[in-house]
Amino acid sequence: MNPRITLAGLAFATALSTTAIALPTQAAELRMAWSQDATGLDPHKQTAFSSLRLLELIYEPLVRLDADLNVVPAIATSWEFSADAKTLTFTLDPKARFTNGDQVTSADVKASFERLLDEATAAAARSNFLSIESIDTPDDATVIFHLSTADVPILVAMATINAAVVPASEIDAGTIGTKALGSGPFKLDSWEPNAKEVLSANTDWAGGPLNIDGITISVLPDETAILASLRAKQIDFALLNDPLVATMVPNEADLELNRVPGLAYNVLQLNPSRTPMDNLKVRQAISCAVNRQEVIDSALAGEGKVTGPLTMPVFAEDPSTLFCYTQDVAKAKQLMADAGYPDGFSATVIAATGEPPVASAEAQVLQSELAEIGVKLDIKMMELNVYVDAWLAGDFDMAVAQNGGRPDPYPMYNRYFTKDGNLVKVSNFTDHELESLLKQGQAESDPAKRADIFHKFEQRLAEQSPWIWLSTSYSYTAQLKTVSGYEGSPTGTLFGLTKVSVQ
Repeated sequence: MNPRITLAGLAFATALSTTAIALPTQAAELRMAWSQDATGLDPHKQTAFSSLRLLELIYEPLVRLDADLNVVPAIATSWEFSADAKTLTFTLDPKARFTNGDQVTSADVKASFERLLDEATAAAARSNFLSIESIDTPDDATVIFHLSTADVPILVAMATINAAVVPASEIDAGTIGTKALGSGPFKLDSWEPNAKEVLSANTDWAGGPLNIDGITISVLPDETAILASLRAKQIDFALLNDPLVATMVPNEADLELNRVPGLAYNVLQLNPSRTPMDNLKVRQAISCAVNRQEVIDSALAGEGKVTGPLTMPVFAEDPSTLFCYTQDVAKAKQLMADAGYPDGFSATVIAATGEPPVASAEAQVLQSELAEIGVKLDIKMMELNVYVDAWLAGDFDMAVAQNGGRPDPYPMYNRYFTKDGNLVKVSNFTDHELESLLKQGQAESDPAKRADIFHKFEQRLAEQSPWIWLSTSYSYTAQLKTVSGYEGSPTGTLFGLTKVSVQ
């Protein structure tokens, strides 16, 4: 417990008084709200932002990213690549413990990555770890990954909750996902899906101590209701996804807005396994017909920036250099005619309710823009869990999506656009040149050469147009001014709650 002592308002007796005065204490609980709840508790399988934001407070990976996208310690205190970048050795923190009291050992790390690599697990990030040939555990605190190729970006891939270390005993028992037993800063005391989560501070967390005793999270689907709860001081902190709501916060005297540019991207995903999206000229026509800035202005209240596939600062290029990033309706119509669709075609686009909240508005703007070239879009809104199932199965003509970004292009896109990618069913698209460039970028360690490789990759991806990248946006959180210490991140993580204090 981290009780707080408040002296304000106490009337002290004179120095000669013998009256004892009891100082009141207040439990430092953070009352929080968000609009979308987690869809599951298995950190290796979850893809929804709402699930990852909960699980990152409960589980720990070997390493994580800080607010400046640097790789920093988590369960591992140190790591080292061999000279050829084909061996990666970690030293574990001896203080790291799961919330049942068991120490986190190299056996847990090995079992976790073997589970990730098992196709039967259907792990969300499996393909980012296919270079792992074997794992040695010479002692409880040392883990050695032997790789089939030089693979510098594997370290960034490990810095996500999709690569969380879970107890080997729970893997053996088959209970991963039925309960949440991690080594992170909080433990999950209760979960009422789509209603409430109660978290308490993990007093054994190796990164501690925390300044709060726990977090109670209320699920309020309407973000205007979340803002009203903040105004009424019924909650202390909120995650906001809707830019229209977020832009109201700076006008509130007792509230503060945290606004961080994100790596995540808004995208119109086409399904090239379905006619007519299997036709390159049709996909290119759609790309040429879209006015990306209009989508930002109309659907995101201007809160965003046109982007190409690479959203990370180190690799991002000027989008105007990419294929048809300036709207050209005449060119789009010509491409449609050349493809054999001068009168257009009909298709269905799926979008999730609530994540992101702008998905419906984006779909409507895209529907209007594509109508100019004869593409008649039927918008199908789905509950998030239904949408995720359809998305993972690639069961759509088109999909409005918001996908997570990474500081490195290889773990960001390898799982989508290679034949062994575990999310290739989502993209339904492979290309020999793209795959070759990804593999080159994986094995290259020289930063300048890697930048050149991935610039070629981005140019090719935009030209092939399996997806239509639209924009990056912002991560928003709002808080009462009695809350301090929160640090946002371009990855959209809420891990900054570990630094929060409540007055």
